[in-house]
Amino acid sequence: MDYITDIAALEALYDTPGEASLVKVARRMTPLYRKWIMASRFCVLTTVGPEGTDGSPRGDDGPVVLELDPGALALPDWRGNNRIDSLRNIVADGRVSLMFMVPGSTNVVRVNGHARLTTDADLRARFDQQGRQPRSVIVIEIAEIYTQCARAILRAGLWQRDDAAGLPSVGDILTERTEGAFDGAAYDTEWPGRAAQTMW
Repeated sequence: MDYITDIAALEALYDTPGEASLVKVARRMTPLYRKWIMASRFCVLTTVGPEGTDGSPRGDDGPVVLELDPGALALPDWRGNNRIDSLRNIVADGRVSLMFMVPGSTNVVRVNGHARLTTDADLRARFDQQGRQPRSVIVIEIAEIYTQCARAILRAGLWQRDDAAGLPSVGDILTERTEGAFDGAAYDTEWPGRAAQTMW
């Protein structure tokens, strides 16, 4: 199999970017990008570090990020599995991308930038959920914001279908990975109650 190993060969395969793909880029929040991002309760955070890359889903019951100013966003690190892969990468490198989605919309908005991690008490308090606060907050300095082509979501029919029937559960995967040593059935049974108590 032949692989593309230089930029000139890559660019020769593709057409020149259209005007719309270039003029859509903003360096800070604009009124319309703000409206779009504040409607998003879900994004994917991607990071890079010495151990490799990481993609992490992030969600909330309101806007998934808080705008600190037109050039900066704050993303709370709510409870998860404590692997902290994304956070390790941010401390080591700082380059991040956020991909914001809104159910029903075939568009995606991406933010690229540089992130830092803070435990600032005042900032953490701004995310308070019934007395619970994130352990840390990711502060993203925006380098660019732009819409992503809708074709991927349209091709996938992402919001028009439900393919979940028959998928293995997390418990099934844990049982497989431990060759039966982990009680995956108990994990699946207990998970909904545990999640309800530890959502934030």
